[in-house]
Amino acid sequence: MIEFKDVCKTYENGTEALSHVSFKIEKGEFVFIVGPSGSGKSTLAKLLMYEEQATSGDIRINDFHVTELAKRDVPYLRRSMGVVFQDFRLLQDRTVYDNIMFAMQVVGATKKEIRRRIPTVLSAVGLTHKARSYPDQLSGGEQQRVSLARALANNPPLLIADEPTANLNPSTALEIVEILEQINDRGTTVIMATHAKEIVNRFQKRVLTISDGRLVRDCEKGGYDDGQE
Repeated sequence: MIEFKDVCKTYENGTEALSHVSFKIEKGEFVFIVGPSGSGKSTLAKLLMYEEQATSGDIRINDFHVTELAKRDVPYLRRSMGVVFQDFRLLQDRTVYDNIMFAMQVVGATKKEIRRRIPTVLSAVGLTHKARSYPDQLSGGEQQRVSLARALANNPPLLIADEPTANLNPSTALEIVEILEQINDRGTTVIMATHAKEIVNRFQKRVLTISDGRLVRDCEKGGYDDGQE
């Protein structure tokens, strides 16, 4: 489903963020991407989301050959994935329901699809009772749940979470990852970039460890390797 072959990323200022990274992620996997700040894991996440493009190498996501993607096909790639960020990125002047509706309208969902889908995703994240609330009426954990619901609204086969627990307290962070695990159990591929060792060690999923721009460890059902920092 996802394949990186010898991928390198060098920014215009000369910083080499990734160097010759190769891996495969199959449909339905749950994978943590870990590493210290500045290791390259956020760049890797941005390449997955097509916020950045590789300097060299080959990237394939689902049926898309990303490194040869035409501009007209970028929206179709992005519709095949849901994305969750650490800073929530909710529209503050819209309710929870309307935030999710907007994400569906952008990709051309019908009113019938919107009415059917939003209660489903709100139920999945435990926020049915908050549909008419505004973001500033929610806790940080609730806002991140809305972000999850929004990412799931268009039923994507792939969910990318970039440091989704960074701004949350430990118990709330645990709840968010438990929801991600439930989403994965239903068949969605989940990739989560994080530096939270306790989360990684608790859930025992596959772990890709990035250090100084290189993939230094690929461990099935592993923990966070302290020796990499």
